[in-house]
Amino acid sequence: MGTETEYGVLAPSLPSANATVLSSQIVNAYAATLRTGAGNLSGTRWDYTDEAPLNDARGFAVPRAAADPTQLTDEPPVLDAEQIAMEGGGPAALYGEQTQDNPVLMNMVLGNGARLYVDHAHPEYSSPEVTRPRDAVLWDKAGDMVVLSAMRHIARMPGFAPVNLYKNNTDNKGVSYGSHENYLVPRSVPFGALVRGLVPFFVSRQVIAGSGRVGIGTNNQRQGFQLSQRADFFETEVGLETTIRRPIINTRDEPHAVAEKYRRLHVIIGDANLSEVSALLKIGTTSLVLSMIEAGSAPDVELRDPVGALQAISHDPSLEQLVELTDGRMVSGLDLQEIYFEAAAAHSRAGGPTDADTEDILARWSALLGTLKRDPLEAAAAVDWVAKLKLLQAYRERDGLAWSDARLHLVDLQYSDMRPEKGLYYRLAARGQMERVLTDEEIARAVTSPPDDTRAYFRGNCLTRFPKEVIGASWDSIIFELPSRRRLQRIPTREPLRGTRALTEELFNTSADAEDFVARLLTGSDAAVAP
Repeated sequence: MGTETEYGVLAPSLPSANATVLSSQIVNAYAATLRTGAGNLSGTRWDYTDEAPLNDARGFAVPRAAADPTQLTDEPPVLDAEQIAMEGGGPAALYGEQTQDNPVLMNMVLGNGARLYVDHAHPEYSSPEVTRPRDAVLWDKAGDMVVLSAMRHIARMPGFAPVNLYKNNTDNKGVSYGSHENYLVPRSVPFGALVRGLVPFFVSRQVIAGSGRVGIGTNNQRQGFQLSQRADFFETEVGLETTIRRPIINTRDEPHAVAEKYRRLHVIIGDANLSEVSALLKIGTTSLVLSMIEAGSAPDVELRDPVGALQAISHDPSLEQLVELTDGRMVSGLDLQEIYFEAAAAHSRAGGPTDADTEDILARWSALLGTLKRDPLEAAAAVDWVAKLKLLQAYRERDGLAWSDARLHLVDLQYSDMRPEKGLYYRLAARGQMERVLTDEEIARAVTSPPDDTRAYFRGNCLTRFPKEVIGASWDSIIFELPSRRRLQRIPTREPLRGTRALTEELFNTSADAEDFVARLLTGSDAAVAP
């Protein structure tokens, strides 16, 4: 499993600045923090060879001519020197010398196994693959520290306007951007079973993991506060798109792994979480539901109008809104979450002794549902939307503000500010008013170190140990350029559970150099990373 975060980007002193240029500054600024003596580590390119964004899980592929341009994620973004100059691009210390063979860096692979790149008009961090929900939160939080480092580097550079990033999902002007999750599931699980099992769960998951938003409707057509930043921007139940006609269940069939064995469930409906508890439950509960679907024990519930229910639940912070099931029953978002929790608990009991991670997720899920049922505001230390609502209510009561007041929209934005000295989430956390799951020391290590138990360990260590020889990488490949070989050497890494520390640490430690390392991979040791 893993996460993807598109950050909101803004240069306050340049309100009309091109967002793609600002996003490229983030990528290049982070590369600059790594550049000294690091070879390609400061700009290892992404390998697009195996990208297939137009394959649909329902059994067909969308023709390129019919696809929206935002769906063509298998093409590298381009930003040339002329565009940079038009925006006052600044000194070469940030971008480096721009030539036809050395364009602006828009995409890089990091030593912790993650990817940092420009996704249209946003800087995006995609975490490395992990096997535990807690680790998914850990390397997601590491991404926040990566972009913070880039922001601070830009702020120190003469000639550059400061660039601020926000971990949110809308600019409140009709534009939404994503916080995606990815889960590897067996190809043998029918896609229809995933749809049936996940739709009611995703519609109600915002109760425990929404980030909260001032305004109702894509353009704030109504006053008020809602649970989710994303809910109003979804239009259909199932579909391939991610930026238009957004579906509750995304059908992109791009596993980044052994396609015959795995399917990657690309989840686009979640909010970007700053609360570590909300993030942990968002990912952990989804993992449990997927386990139930695989075993055939998911709850048998179906919403009459999933999109309408998604938005109705989001629009009611009292959590009392009822939505209709196809069997005629009326249930709340909390009711749906309780149905799924009870099924997950029974599923876990039926499987015998459970691991500590499962026990932790079940205990937290149960406790939070009880708290929300008693009084939602009591969950302010754990849930982003509740923490934000509590702040906003304090401002409203103190200053007599209506929900339409611009100051409340500023509070909403400031909650997600990535600068610890400015962001309201970080200020609450510093006062002990947000429950923590991780330590700052763990997050700092995850900024530079990959997880041990997936192929991300192999990817990250190839970059840090052989930075001058690794010239490209992706989720399922590493590309070496070696003086002794006429052709580039592409090492496939299609099995996510190989390339682990247990399988490759000795190979890394006993290889004299990159030449020796690749030679040993190609003459018998490749089972350490290949399927």
